[in-house]
Amino acid sequence: MNLLTVENIAKSYGELVLFEKLSFGINKGQKIALIAKNGTGKTSILNILSGKDTPDTGKVNYRKGIKISFLDQEPEFNDELTIEQTILGSGNEVIKAIADYEHALAHPENEEGYQKAFEDMERLDAWDFETQYKQILFKLKLEDLTVRVGLLSGGQKKRLALAGALINKPDLLVLDEPTNHLDLEMIEWLEHYFAKENMTLFMVTHDRYFLERVCNEMIELDNGKLYPYKGNYSYYLEKKDARIEQEAIEHHKSKLLFKKELGWMRKQPKARTTKSKSRIDDFHAIKEKASQRRKDHVIQLEINMERMGSKVLELHNVCKSYPDKLILDKFNYNFLKGERIGIIGKNGTGKSTFLNIITNQDVPDKGKVVIGDTIKFGYYTQKGIVIKEGQKVIEVIREFGDFIPLKKGKQISAQQLLERFLFDRKKQYDFVEKLSGGERKRLYLCTVLIQNPNFLILDEPTNDLDIVTLNVLENFLLDFPGCLMVVSHDRYFMDKIVDHLFVFRGDGVVENFPGNYSDYRTYEDSVLLDKRAKKNKPIVVEEVPVKNTWKNEGQTKKLSYNDQKEFNRLEKDIQKLEEEKVLVQNKFSDGALSGKEIDALSIELKEIKGALEAKTERWFELSSIMEG
Repeated sequence: MNLLTVENIAKSYGELVLFEKLSFGINKGQKIALIAKNGTGKTSILNILSGKDTPDTGKVNYRKGIKISFLDQEPEFNDELTIEQTILGSGNEVIKAIADYEHALAHPENEEGYQKAFEDMERLDAWDFETQYKQILFKLKLEDLTVRVGLLSGGQKKRLALAGALINKPDLLVLDEPTNHLDLEMIEWLEHYFAKENMTLFMVTHDRYFLERVCNEMIELDNGKLYPYKGNYSYYLEKKDARIEQEAIEHHKSKLLFKKELGWMRKQPKARTTKSKSRIDDFHAIKEKASQRRKDHVIQLEINMERMGSKVLELHNVCKSYPDKLILDKFNYNFLKGERIGIIGKNGTGKSTFLNIITNQDVPDKGKVVIGDTIKFGYYTQKGIVIKEGQKVIEVIREFGDFIPLKKGKQISAQQLLERFLFDRKKQYDFVEKLSGGERKRLYLCTVLIQNPNFLILDEPTNDLDIVTLNVLENFLLDFPGCLMVVSHDRYFMDKIVDHLFVFRGDGVVENFPGNYSDYRTYEDSVLLDKRAKKNKPIVVEEVPVKNTWKNEGQTKKLSYNDQKEFNRLEKDIQKLEEEKVLVQNKFSDGALSGKEIDALSIELKEIKGALEAKTERWFELSSIMEG
């Protein structure tokens, strides 16, 4: 069943033509990925499909009554609403019915209201849906529905937008970089979710493992043309190579034919017959085909690297914490030449803080950070490039000099360097604020690398970069002779370039794992299976006769109905208090807090911890009764 059809759409901004005459369709059940270089119009296509933008020419035909959800890169919300109010305001009839039913349960005196809410739940078959949507919020770490949206981080807002899109169960879900701002655990959950749900997807993502495991069709926008591939990412790579090879053969044949026809054209007299005119028309078509060139500029990163001495970087008993949040606890490590370390861990475990300590942008509470005299850091942060109003692309690079040194004593101009980063001469004189998100990241990467670092630190470098740029960056990093440290949720990227991992577990625990991300997942899965096997293994206990007494005759190992209800409620209360504790702890990292605000937060945190301790103690008490 066809959901929508795109017919000959075009989009341009001033003289910049993004694409022309693009046509394709989306059918129910398809999971399509759009692959293209940064700046060629990926986001514009998504905006047109979702109705957020319109094409200059052409049109999009939608099936009548189709419901589309769009996950934007930068979702917009009303900051005054809570998470719950935001979700309820999405207009989803089922969610509204669930909210009405929960309200009716809280007011049992209104029997008529309860009856209506119950009937709506039955009519919409909302019982299972409630479990599903709460599971989605739990997996995306948005369990506390009372938090105001204005207090959420950018990553949490993106997760809220993703939760809203999934909960709405649209006919077509359009996604712009869905894995950005998700930790590895969330990404793997989302993969499984899309694999089991019969959803129709159209997405842009740079996450190649995600492409491989979720999508069943690729559409590539290459040099202004669309090329469909009915298969996953591996199939696409195989068929694309074959296509480019075939195009090269055809281009070579066209050039040979052009030379032959050019010789014939030069010999022709001025008076031409109808037959020769037809051949002349063919000649012009052959000339156009023979002159076509692929615009596969390869980023050549030959930046010179500063010499590295014997001492690199040493961390001695480094400690770092915020109020009630431990980041590092007597962390020790001696970095050696050529180390390639990946850093993984859930959001909020202190990965970026660790990088800031290493680069002297933050200071440890205790311990020492010793940096070698020859070490020059190149630090690529999540903040990206600082945009100066009215600054052009070429001016950004010229701040580092008109000429940049390369290996073997060579040098290139700022213009030539930008060309190697896929910025043609025309694009170099564009204003930086006009660049796409991916182009800005590419420019920022350029500014980091041209400073000749010998210790590269990359904090989420793959966000917003296209797959072409990622492949070239990976090849450069594989040849990079200095030290490398990477925080990334891109598993493919991590597998390719790192030798071992720092695994941030939280509460100051940092494990040094020897291997890449796939090795780590294999190890973790095997440990989990081993634990399950031990848990399920039957234990044979020798029976010992027990003398009956009035004490053991009267004992019971079952909870009463009220105790069981209390036990279940305690589990939810403890979970909620744990989340509240984390939220309050995170607020302490705000450097703009006044003394009064810090005092108020300290009191709030103390109350939460007191309640948590009391409820946990009661939970253990009831749990011991159940276990007998």
